[in-house]
Amino acid sequence: MPHTDSSVVPLAEGPARAPLTTPTGLQACPTLRRRRLLVLGLNLATISGFAAALWGVLAQDGVDGIDLALLACGLATLPWTVLGFWNAAIGFQLMRAGRAGLMAAAPQAAAGEGQGQGEGEADAPLHLTTAVVMTLRNEDPARALSRLALVRESLVRTGHGGAFRYHVLSDSDDPRVIPLEEAWVATWRAGLPAEEADRIHYRRRAENAGYKAGNLQDFCAGSDADLMLPLDADSLMTGPAILRLVRIMQAHPRLGILQSLAVGAPAAGAFPRLFQFGMRHGMLPYTLGAAWWGAECGPFWGHNAVVRIAPFAAHCRLPSLRGGGAVLSHDQVEAVLMRRAGYEVRVLPIEEGSFEDNPPTLLDHLVRDARWCRGNMQYLRLPPMPGLLPMSRFQLAWAVLMFLNPPALTLALLLLPWRAATQAGPATGAAALYLLWLLLSLAPKLAGYAAVLADGRARAAHGGGLRFLAGMLAEVAASFLLLGASSVRLTAVLAGLLVGRAGSWAAQDRDARGLRWREALRALGGVTLFGILVCGALTVVSPALLAWSLPLTLGSLLAVPFAVLTAAPGVGRAMVRSGLCATREEIAPPWEIARLRGGGADVRTPRGLP
Repeated sequence: MPHTDSSVVPLAEGPARAPLTTPTGLQACPTLRRRRLLVLGLNLATISGFAAALWGVLAQDGVDGIDLALLACGLATLPWTVLGFWNAAIGFQLMRAGRAGLMAAAPQAAAGEGQGQGEGEADAPLHLTTAVVMTLRNEDPARALSRLALVRESLVRTGHGGAFRYHVLSDSDDPRVIPLEEAWVATWRAGLPAEEADRIHYRRRAENAGYKAGNLQDFCAGSDADLMLPLDADSLMTGPAILRLVRIMQAHPRLGILQSLAVGAPAAGAFPRLFQFGMRHGMLPYTLGAAWWGAECGPFWGHNAVVRIAPFAAHCRLPSLRGGGAVLSHDQVEAVLMRRAGYEVRVLPIEEGSFEDNPPTLLDHLVRDARWCRGNMQYLRLPPMPGLLPMSRFQLAWAVLMFLNPPALTLALLLLPWRAATQAGPATGAAALYLLWLLLSLAPKLAGYAAVLADGRARAAHGGGLRFLAGMLAEVAASFLLLGASSVRLTAVLAGLLVGRAGSWAAQDRDARGLRWREALRALGGVTLFGILVCGALTVVSPALLAWSLPLTLGSLLAVPFAVLTAAPGVGRAMVRSGLCATREEIAPPWEIARLRGGGADVRTPRGLP
């Protein structure tokens, strides 16, 4: 029988009057209004000041079309950069405040505290049933499903395994993959007692209607579980972390989605080690700061989150796009629809037992970025959705605005030699403004790095201060190389969308592998050509300006060697041996990470299968 919930409210047909408190009663709306007005004011003041300073620099020798174009490029990069800075600044202060800071940003976290210590909801018995679901489409079954089996083992170890069921939701259409999925699940079930095996289910759809979102909606429409924990093929969560999420959902019935902060699992490859080191330390202050003012209109990233099934099934079915087609980047749309239905969407901004894998090479990262870009740009084709709160509309707009940076940066670099050739000399204040922009763009990860360096226990958990500093410097250098390459590639993706080239949405490569020079050159030849043209022009026009531009241009110029070297197994092994860019879980792995390194859960690949 489909799950029903009498507390679900109908969709609003027009803008709803804001209640005195959020639906869960955790925060008063006047408090959130004051926070949001403060953040809005800080951002508008910073953007206005920076824009005025940029205009002053560009107008020193008169204004022409190039100056106006550069001004437009600069303005396009400011919203994402400035909000990132203020989120990080707020998040850093909250991190330094400890538990009080966490409660200010995420008061729902209190309901999950004190496990095993007799403190309130954290020790309450579970009376909600949770379906742990993994969606697959032509993935390596052994790699993905061994993680799901490991999640089950971890939950059994907590003593609450009876409250969870496990569903493999396949959209695979590759005839080589389908029998492997079926055989792997059959072997998994066969190795368990009958009662436990009955909790494991496999279903494959004949058609991939609606992609992953359609798969989950089909599941929810027929599920009698209360909650759903969607996992991607590279997801891993610990039992205690899942219990914490479920207990928070249990304590707050009007909480519709609770997103965990997924961090990169320990990686052996050089590229994912560098990438996740910076991403992890930037995500925590950024997310904590955003949660402080975003509150009940929080993010949903589509996995490693607990979702209340009844309102999700009733109110989060995605609309068809104007002109036809299905929404690919479904998660933010589902988040705003859940909020419109009268339920909160919140994030739990703590690093606790929620992991994912990052792309193993630069090429795989660029493919993933292109997927996200194409998906987010679809939001421009969403039909009108009456009743969305202003914060929800901002979330959708923000998902589009984040992809303004790449084309703005790429165009600015193309215009730079031209302007340098037509001006008398370097503009007063240009260098200071440029350095300020670089600092703002690095603010989230710098805030995370500063928080670790200021905490002796955190430094020790990362292998000591010197090792952490070495990782920080390596990551910052790599992040500029990544920025240069990805900006050019994403600009090409957006240009393709303008001429009707939608691109593909294929399964991702998830395992570490080496790259051949020819493969990297074939994929990144256009990016390299862009770097050669810009750097060559600057060399002729202004060698000094070339040196200043290197943080933004070197990544495109060196895209091929950067891709090959960070994919080389030997480089990855050297980083592992030295502990460079090691995460806490690599240095002191929890049980689940140790089991994953050792081969996963107690399930073996069926005999005769690869």
